[in-house]
Amino acid sequence: MDDASAPDLTAPLWHRLLWFASLWAGSVLSLGLVAGILRTWLKAS
Repeated sequence: MDDASAPDLTAPLWHRLLWFASLWAGSVLSLGLVAGILRTWLKAS
């Protein structure tokens, strides 16, 4: 139990890839939402 109590500074590769993929997907979705709002706003004016 000695190594379990030590903080694990290096996350497994799949965990880092999952974190990066979720950040990327969130940014793509937010940019798509902003682009859609701007598109409808420019069409309305």
